[in-house]
Amino acid sequence: MSMSYEGLPEDLPVPADDGAARHLKGLALPDVELAATDGRRVNPSRLSGRTVIYIYPRSGTPGVALPEGWNAIPGARGCTPHSCGFRDHFAELRAAGADAVFGLSTQDSAYQRELAERLHLPFPILSDEALAFQRALGLPTFEVDGMVLLKRMALIADEATITHVFYPVFPPDRNAADVLAWLRANPR
Repeated sequence: MSMSYEGLPEDLPVPADDGAARHLKGLALPDVELAATDGRRVNPSRLSGRTVIYIYPRSGTPGVALPEGWNAIPGARGCTPHSCGFRDHFAELRAAGADAVFGLSTQDSAYQRELAERLHLPFPILSDEALAFQRALGLPTFEVDGMVLLKRMALIADEATITHVFYPVFPPDRNAADVLAWLRANPR
């Protein structure tokens, strides 16, 4: 198996829309404190303006094997290309009205910091290690190797209220461009 996390295998299974995110539009972002890779603690309920939060299951580390069967789980593979897309479109997302961009996973901040530094991400990644954000919103999850992981999605929130949800997200490397197109078509 290739250890490169930069690309996506051509035969990845496409995640189906299981309806697990239909309830999110209109919900307030939860009043929880999340550790960020830039050392801050971020409370999503206190975010102002337009915020983009892309959510991914877990990033891999170069040289460390992926969980067994990872590529066969619909929507699991592609966290590095997902993050790279938001990195590459960051300036355009900001110009299109995103006041803030965050990544979010259930990994701890130390683990996430490696990804943020390696990929030179211009925005912080938030840790929902305790699943407080997930539980408050009822975000869809899956389990692998004893880990509860978030299904891939992106949220757009205006004044801390979710106004649009991208779910399911596939392929992950195109999500940032899809978010950008939505922002441009829906200015505030």
